[in-house]
Amino acid sequence: MHETLPLLEISDFPAIRRDRIETLQVNIGYRCNQSCVHCHVNAGPNRTEMMSDENLALLVEVIARRNIRTLDITGGAPELHWGFRDLVSAVRTLGVKVIDRCNLTVLFEPGQEATAEFLAENTVEVVASLPCYSMDNVDKQRGKGVFDKSIAGLQKLNTLGYGQEGSPLTLNLVYNPQGASLPPQQKALEADYRRELAEHFNIKFNHLFALTNMPIKRFGSMLISKGQFKEYMTLLRDSYSASNLDGVMCRSQVSVGWQGDLYDCDFNQQLSIPIANRLHLRDLLERDLADSSIRVADHCYGCTAGQGSSCSGAL
Repeated sequence: MHETLPLLEISDFPAIRRDRIETLQVNIGYRCNQSCVHCHVNAGPNRTEMMSDENLALLVEVIARRNIRTLDITGGAPELHWGFRDLVSAVRTLGVKVIDRCNLTVLFEPGQEATAEFLAENTVEVVASLPCYSMDNVDKQRGKGVFDKSIAGLQKLNTLGYGQEGSPLTLNLVYNPQGASLPPQQKALEADYRRELAEHFNIKFNHLFALTNMPIKRFGSMLISKGQFKEYMTLLRDSYSASNLDGVMCRSQVSVGWQGDLYDCDFNQQLSIPIANRLHLRDLLERDLADSSIRVADHCYGCTAGQGSSCSGAL
């Protein structure tokens, strides 16, 4: 695995500061049933890092104390964590919105047979990875057979009411480019997804999020191996748009690692760039991070290139 941080640390990216924290995005573990080539977490079936019960309980306390509006749960495949359901239930009791970053195929793993129903019963928003509406493209990026399982997962969620008109159950899809390129315009791509998935599989969804691949971890290592890293960084820098700065997710969101450490975003977490002063989740019980500085590096150009990119799609 090629390390990308030494290639990103020296940067002229503009200084930015945080507003009020509205969202905690929490990585509760790196274990996943897939090993996708674009994964910036380097998750997979053999990863063992999982958030402790103590930190899961602390999450709920922090959310209540800081009046956090949204808990965005990611991994790995977060559903594989033994405490996933208890965490969701506790936070939903507080009236907080919960997002599950779901890879869809996990719904068919042993022990996950009732996960889709659990998500629906708790009105959890599902953000589902589907990097293309073509089987060949998806299986190339995520593994043989993943596309068919993903389609089956979407159909199951649709049956439960997800993505249906008038339903409170939100189903959003995520697109990632296959290589060293920016995603196409989100609105036009969403129309293509909507048409193709409805026509061939009778699948409905709410929105499509088009995300830029970050030059870190597995994807960054692949770029280095192919001699494309410098070219990709030039693309990101040349496509920089200052108008995207106001909407970058780190302004209103804090990322929490599986050990409870705080980061300005999930990408900084994977690069081991901690939040200023190396704070822990427990520090949020007493500290307000509004107006604090955000640590930046050259990968930040990925969030501000072209139409912009965040965990909620184009900016």
